Amino acid sequence: MRAGIFIVLLIFSWAPLMGANPGTSDPPNIILIMADDMGWSDIGSFGGEIETPNLDRLAKEGKRFTQFYNNAKCTTTRASLLTGLYPRNGGQGIELLSGNMVTLGEALGDAGYLTGLSGKWHNGSKAPHRPLDRGFQHSYGLWDGGCNFFDPSIPDPPFKGGRTRFFGRDDQRLTEFPDDFFTTTAFTDHAIETIRRHAAAGKPFFHYLAHTAPHYPLHASPEDIAKFKGRYAGGWDELRKARYERQVKMGLIDPAVFPEPGPNPDNRSWESIPAGERAWEERRMEVYAAMVYRMDLEIGRVLDLLNELGIAENTLVAFLSDNGACSEEPGGRLTDQMFGPAEFYGHVGPDWAYAQNTPFRYYKSTTYEGGVATPLLVRWPAAIEGGTTTDTVGHIIDFMPTFLELAGGEYPLSRNGEPIIQEEGISLVPVLKSDAADFERPAPLFWNWAGSRAVREGDWKLVWKKGGKKGWELYQLGTDRTETKNRADENAALLERMARKWEAWATLTGVKY
Repeated sequence: MRAGIFIVLLIFSWAPLMGANPGTSDPPNIILIMADDMGWSDIGSFGGEIETPNLDRLAKEGKRFTQFYNNAKCTTTRASLLTGLYPRNGGQGIELLSGNMVTLGEALGDAGYLTGLSGKWHNGSKAPHRPLDRGFQHSYGLWDGGCNFFDPSIPDPPFKGGRTRFFGRDDQRLTEFPDDFFTTTAFTDHAIETIRRHAAAGKPFFHYLAHTAPHYPLHASPEDIAKFKGRYAGGWDELRKARYERQVKMGLIDPAVFPEPGPNPDNRSWESIPAGERAWEERRMEVYAAMVYRMDLEIGRVLDLLNELGIAENTLVAFLSDNGACSEEPGGRLTDQMFGPAEFYGHVGPDWAYAQNTPFRYYKSTTYEGGVATPLLVRWPAAIEGGTTTDTVGHIIDFMPTFLELAGGEYPLSRNGEPIIQEEGISLVPVLKSDAADFERPAPLFWNWAGSRAVREGDWKLVWKKGGKKGWELYQLGTDRTETKNRADENAALLERMARKWEAWATLTGVKY
């Protein structure tokens, strides 16, 4: 069996395989929605205070995954999500989709699906690496990384390289945008237009909606920002405490398994911030929250469309984030930036990012849970029991086998005469169907990004921190999911065995270490 689950929004509509709605024989539509640089606790169903009613609705009507993983970085997550494979060559370079890989667009297209992409691609802007080259019949958005939300033709500031990002539609580059343009809305507009067209064609469809929110630069409308004015006056320490307490109260985490690790040693206390800078710090988080809020509203438009078209019942919708919250501060703290308007460029920084990842440590680009854990929601009314939660361990490489099983497709042995690297994920269909309490992964999970490494096998996780003391740290996640107690010294044989497995995987995938 094959299956996979994505931090994104997904639509599936094939009920017979799931043992529900036996009157239909149509394969499911699939809509995959992904946020960019969003923390584990930013949405309501994972303990956040930001109003996200539409994502909360997905949790109430679907299944919440508490142990789902990404690759800790934008490009590598997108490549793995699309291919069902771990990144090759250490994930270095933008164009990570090679000829010996097949994408979800290509594999589901071969299975009879209509395909579309709206939003952030980040896997190449020139042939043969564009979305239309890799199986997406309709595509619109950012083939690049982050861009100005109000006008993608505005180049990055000098401290970010001064580059104009590539924004495209199918095989065309777009350089002019209307006065009322905003990426989060524009991506949704294209998704709605494409989904409507594909639904009218009477064939199953796959749509990948990859938002750039809430990735920096911090851009939002005055109306959305105003909604959060004053909400973060207590600072990041108070925010993290409130989120942690809310997670415990709602039953999302057990303090015995998720001990609060305390302040990040890289962080400052809120009290240490000069009084004259606190309003500026508050503004960072207010705009970030407004970006998450607006993304949720746009996702609501997609859900409303499914109801309008009469396909919501047999549609699977999944949502996740590409990595943990982002601590990056290109150009420094930039206290002269106001945040929100198009002419300014800013970011939340490590202090707010640590709170956004509650209850975990660290952030994007690290292989601690704060970097690789993603909130995942999956709704499919015809097949998934609403309001359920699973702690089954899943990974973005599982999307390919899961989707193909649901679509009745076959993973190819070759494409265009070239052998294809075979699937590295597993089907999560049994988990979608039930609690699957006895479901176990047959192989460890592995990570690597720019010197940060990790391997998870069962409840044990081995982590190597880039830039830190050289050496492996060992954590037992079944009793310490927040990685507070390094057990390397007392488990030398286990550490050595897991380290050798990581090295074998690194050799297989071309990681230089």
